[in-house]
Amino acid sequence: MSEFDKTDVPENRIGLIDLIRTIKVVPLVTLHSPEEAVPLARALASGGVPIAEVTFRSAAALDGMRAIHDQVPEVTLVAGTVHTVDQARQAVEAGCKGVVSPAFSDAVVDWCMGSRIPVLPGTATPSDIEKAYDLGLRFTKFFPAEAYGGVKTLKALSGPFAEMSFLPTGGVGFGNAREYIDLPNVFAVGGSFPVPSKAQRQGDWKAVADACTQARQVVQG
Repeated sequence: MSEFDKTDVPENRIGLIDLIRTIKVVPLVTLHSPEEAVPLARALASGGVPIAEVTFRSAAALDGMRAIHDQVPEVTLVAGTVHTVDQARQAVEAGCKGVVSPAFSDAVVDWCMGSRIPVLPGTATPSDIEKAYDLGLRFTKFFPAEAYGGVKTLKALSGPFAEMSFLPTGGVGFGNAREYIDLPNVFAVGGSFPVPSKAQRQGDWKAVADACTQARQVVQG
């Protein structure tokens, strides 16, 4: 496989990274049912956060992805908590434009790169980051961010991995999102905070839209 560096990045990957950089926050969405996918996605868009990382943490994931892709095309779909190549393939077939994994899965990364699908593998240690770097990847997920030292660790990583840029998730919320965004090696933050669990359970989509607006304001400064 040829090196996948910045000069060999497919246009859809550049577009996805630029979109995430612009929005600066990626909502982590775990669907309770396929039926809530469309109103939830519309709430994200209404709140100024037209992107969703729909996770494979529930059985509703694929049907929800398809519904959002078909009915709310203004929301960019990314598949989250991807552990296997089958999940990655199914997510792309359902309309996802990129894949995010909680850890560095060689199989998932190889398939995505071979299929020219944007992938943000989970990294938490210098060894993980070095693997991504060696493959030509320059953007990864940093997870679980707070458990692995958060802002302090990312500052330390900026020296030996100056070319790398991270999407920290795990313990990121309204109270600390700005600290992460202010780091030069962070291109966006991710988490469930733009989709409050109580509001989602109650189907209070206005509250979700309001939380998205608040999250966007926090990260935009």
